[in-house]
Amino acid sequence: MNFPEYVKIVEVGLRDGLQNEPIVISTESKLQIVKSLIESGITNIEVTSFSHPKLIPQLADAELLLDIIPWNEGVSYSALVPNMKGFERTLQTKLKEITVVVSASESHNRANINCSIAESLDRINEIFILARAKGISVRGEISVSFGCPFEGDVSLEHLMLIVGKLYEMGISEITLADTIGIASPKQVYETFCLIKKNLPGLISAAHFHDTNKMALANILSSMLAGVTVFDSAIGGLGGCPFAPGATGNIATENLVLMLDKMGIDTGIDIKQLIKCVFLLEKLVKKHIDLIPGLGKLE
Repeated sequence: MNFPEYVKIVEVGLRDGLQNEPIVISTESKLQIVKSLIESGITNIEVTSFSHPKLIPQLADAELLLDIIPWNEGVSYSALVPNMKGFERTLQTKLKEITVVVSASESHNRANINCSIAESLDRINEIFILARAKGISVRGEISVSFGCPFEGDVSLEHLMLIVGKLYEMGISEITLADTIGIASPKQVYETFCLIKKNLPGLISAAHFHDTNKMALANILSSMLAGVTVFDSAIGGLGGCPFAPGATGNIATENLVLMLDKMGIDTGIDIKQLIKCVFLLEKLVKKHIDLIPGLGKLE
């Protein structure tokens, strides 16, 4: 089996994690988390979302947070941008990387973004053109890539059409998101192998939720198919407010532990990462279980 020597981890806990928490933590608390993540060696952080504050009140302080985080060399920040209004807000910040999103099913796209897939793709293309002119890189994400809470199975043919349209726009990194955590390793492997075969120049990334406790197995399958970029969330936080049944993301600490044991470099210090978990636990006021392999590192 051919596994990569290095895996890039994109930490999404501050966005995908906190958006699903019942409490709203302060901007200063978020800053503490950012600093702790950086101390652990994490260099790619999706720090917030420019969704409407009334829809995602937990992330209403996007501009303020981006104004006070440490803009260290070597640390790349990004934010989710759901529409043109959100993109206009990013232009008032220092951000140089954004993530645009479309769903693989019409029902989830309307629940999540309030428009059709075709309308979303048109908006994304408009945002991409403007972002490129401003020197802002754009990462694409396709929600419910492996199954939808409203429509069930998503055909691989349909998914590939959406991937192809994003790629044709010029988006060179596309993340497939298992938003409700129902993907299987075989399905994941076949999907990413097909993308690699048809679009060899595309950087494929994966975003797995751990509903069925198969996220790590799906990550292994993804790596065997050539994927080396993975989203994860500290403490396993996460979920989608617009996807019934969505649970937390794969925990960053669990992913790093597995990769460490496999001899795959992430640049992340697992012991420092556990300190970040303890900080997060205190700030969100909830217990976070550590798997036995991590508990021994306390």
